[in-house]
Amino acid sequence: MPTAQAPLPLRSRGALTAVVLAVALACTSGLAGCEYEYDDGLSARDAPSQATTFTDAALPQDPDLNRPVTGPELKHWVTEVLPETQGQVFHTGYGLLDASATRNETTTQLPSGTYALTLVCRSARRVSFTIVDKESILVDLSLRCGTSRVNVVQLGADTVLKVRIGSLSPANFAYRVSRI
Repeated sequence: MPTAQAPLPLRSRGALTAVVLAVALACTSGLAGCEYEYDDGLSARDAPSQATTFTDAALPQDPDLNRPVTGPELKHWVTEVLPETQGQVFHTGYGLLDASATRNETTTQLPSGTYALTLVCRSARRVSFTIVDKESILVDLSLRCGTSRVNVVQLGADTVLKVRIGSLSPANFAYRVSRI
């Protein structure tokens, strides 16, 4: 039969409460003294004064930077976004897409090896790039225009790449296949 334990005497309960309270106070006072500091390389004299106010002088992006171009402007844009490379260039493609248009192109015969596929576009919306060899999809990308993307691929055998470019709005595109 279980036996009931007698309650702690009043004096023992008071001592137990005092010990618990002391431990709790010690823990919280120890935490209050913690603070994170780091050296950002600035001395006190280099730090900005309280009177100095900083403003964000960022100007809105020029909307013409996203508008597709033609003729000499297109060639100039391609030379800006696809600068000369150190590797051997096997194929460069560029052009203009109408809204909701898709273009299919093929590269020249590429020997086996490692290649950099550089993709860029100019449009108010994204442009999709799909690059396929004989067996598989190497790149399937919806690229935000104004940025470039370089994909590195390994071709195990001589092959011709199929490049498909699509856009929902008018767009310029450019791509380069160069050997690394």
